[in-house]
Amino acid sequence: MARADINRSGEMEVFVRVVETGGFSAAARSLSMTPSAVSKLVARLEKRLDARLVSRSTRQFRLTPEGRDFFERATAILASIEDAERAAGAAVKAVGRIRLNTSSVYATHVLNPLLPDFLALYPGVTLDIAQTDQVIDLLADHADVAVRTGPLKSSSLVARKLGETRLVVAASPAYLARTGTPRVPADLAGHNLISFSYSRSIREWPFVVSGETVMAVPSGAVQVNDGEGMRQLALAGVGIVRMGEFALASDLAAGRLVPLMEDLNPGDREAFYAVYVGQGGPLPSRVRALLDFLAERGRVG
Repeated sequence: MARADINRSGEMEVFVRVVETGGFSAAARSLSMTPSAVSKLVARLEKRLDARLVSRSTRQFRLTPEGRDFFERATAILASIEDAERAAGAAVKAVGRIRLNTSSVYATHVLNPLLPDFLALYPGVTLDIAQTDQVIDLLADHADVAVRTGPLKSSSLVARKLGETRLVVAASPAYLARTGTPRVPADLAGHNLISFSYSRSIREWPFVVSGETVMAVPSGAVQVNDGEGMRQLALAGVGIVRMGEFALASDLAAGRLVPLMEDLNPGDREAFYAVYVGQGGPLPSRVRALLDFLAERGRVG
């Protein structure tokens, strides 16, 4: 039987705030507590659980595996309490800040045009948007939701699919006029193939020639770390790109970019997901509102 003098939800709230803000001092400021009081509360929680939740040092704050698991479960429990309290009122409303991490190309071509509608539907919500194409740790980066491509790498993450896009190879008319138009993969030798500067699950460019898959390894004078930057370089005539058709659709339709070797395109597709931490448990109303909105309006393809 639980002791009446233990405020479990209060301890969870303080611990979650410590993780979200990245340290005891920041959490103390946000909670109007002293750093020593926050530290003692977490230490008391660790003693009661008989588990080390945080590895402490003067320069680094890091969760232990037990701490990460407790954070995920505590976040779900606090979300459930929040929803229960709001459901007991007149209406459940989405309010508060949502930290969204997304790729620059998804933000530019899908998300940003929809933001006025989302904010009009949920005036109590504020958005903190970070743009990066590189894979992030949602806990370490304190993100509520991330929009990403490819398979999940952690069992603690839950994903909602936002559609998929075909991958196309393209270049600008100015670049092709200057360097010639490649007709087969072998023609790509000597061309400036713009690639990503970070590790990807599939780095090579596949083509189907006479029923066989041929892989071209992109090499060139420029590498970038985001898809929108890659698109802008292609439009400027810097080189050839291979990226999602949804981001290039208007450029291809207007003739600003030209698709290449479409008859050899294997038709492979890249899936987009809205990813969040949890095991399918309750979510804060604001996060659920964004996920539902993206699943309905923020689809790719």
